[in-house]
Amino acid sequence: MTTIVTGSEVITSITVFTVEPEQQQQLVELLIRAGEEVIHKQPGFISINIHRSLDQTQVVSYSQWQNRDAFNEMLQHTTMIPYLTEILKIAAIEPHLYEVVAIIRADSATDQSKVLKKSARKGSKK
Repeated sequence: MTTIVTGSEVITSITVFTVEPEQQQQLVELLIRAGEEVIHKQPGFISINIHRSLDQTQVVSYSQWQNRDAFNEMLQHTTMIPYLTEILKIAAIEPHLYEVVAIIRADSATDQSKVLKKSARKGSKK
């Protein structure tokens, strides 16, 4: 399950894949297959969410890992390489790693939300 909290070692990989509109569904299916067949078995894996743009030119994956090493090991795992090869044939990939610095919810008037926002502005982890 996707977990969004501040002050943990959890890292988030947000990867933007740019594709031709006629290949968007193929990419979505490839990412889902990789997630179900390989990624979910990797040590340190937490979750992956796959989004497609309404203009059909992009797909975004939002995956979470217990730490950066777990993410890097997945990318180099022999079972993942064939998927990466296929993805690179149809899409440009722009991956970035992130850490959570603030959480603002609909009930943002709570003291907890104020603390999170203050922590994010200072650049510290809470």
